Amino acid sequence: MKPTIKDVAKLAGVSFKTVSRVVNKESTVGEALQEKVWKAINELGYKPNLSARGLRGAASSIGFIYDNPNSNYVIDMQRGILNECHKRGYELVIHPCNASGEHIIDEVIEMIDRSRVGGLVLTPPISENPEILAAIANKKVEFVRILSGSAAPDTLSPCVYIDDRTAAYTITQHLIDLNHKDIAFLGGDEEHKSSGERLEGYRSALADNGITPHENHILPGKYSFESGVERTRALLELDGPRPTAVFACNDEIAAGTLFAARIAGVDVPNQLSIVGFEDSPFSRQAWPNLTTAQQPTSTIAQRATALLIDTLKSRAEGSQLVESEGFLPKLIVRDSSQTAPV
Repeated sequence: MKPTIKDVAKLAGVSFKTVSRVVNKESTVGEALQEKVWKAINELGYKPNLSARGLRGAASSIGFIYDNPNSNYVIDMQRGILNECHKRGYELVIHPCNASGEHIIDEVIEMIDRSRVGGLVLTPPISENPEILAAIANKKVEFVRILSGSAAPDTLSPCVYIDDRTAAYTITQHLIDLNHKDIAFLGGDEEHKSSGERLEGYRSALADNGITPHENHILPGKYSFESGVERTRALLELDGPRPTAVFACNDEIAAGTLFAARIAGVDVPNQLSIVGFEDSPFSRQAWPNLTTAQQPTSTIAQRATALLIDTLKSRAEGSQLVESEGFLPKLIVRDSSQTAPV
């Protein structure tokens, strides 16, 4: 027989209304009492009735909407969101989409109406599309954005922002410190603001060191292994001097660069240094291991989910809104970058 809320109340020595308040994250219950109730819940294996919570007006699920070709990024995002959902008693509704689709706004609104989620975690490029954001805001649905930038861009909603520009500056400076002056740049999807931010950081570092890049060594593309392979082949086939280093906009691109270099007989890192971005499994599984900028994707996703749940709670209570948070990816030096060949 499944344990009931009354069984929990009896074991914890409290009223069933107190148990209900704890399960629904109400702030009127002290921490000591909350711990007592949660201990009883865990001991009995009690599962709160999420649908009943929804009937009382409390959000029981949140949605994750994304459009990203990087499977490692998506998996890490889901892991982080699920960790916080399980911790806070929420279900997760996952919705992949094509952000550039003709009917994307209708699709997102239909998803909200169908799933009846309490709020949304949005990732680029969805989180950086003003038309989609305005449509969601008109639905009076709370959302938290994960996006690229050095600060929150507005007060539309809380966000978790990643300072891609500063991190790209740092990783480019690392190559310059290794005496590289001809550094190629392989960009990601242009609809993702992160690609532009990383390009700006790259250009800024070169300019501050008095280096003028070869414009034909700066190639737009996709956040994918295949894009890295294709554009590295194009780089290696160009007339004139080859770059001595490649800054790939993410680790999948960098892994593609490494693959193409090997096929062409180019030694990495003795003839060509390669750096990536994000510290995905690609960076650690490739040989040589890739120098990269460590972006804690699961942690970012978990913090975004916590911000969303806290926002839902603060709205219900009429309290002060939660603050946005920022992350700065950290340079991780590995074997794929070394001093430029003479």
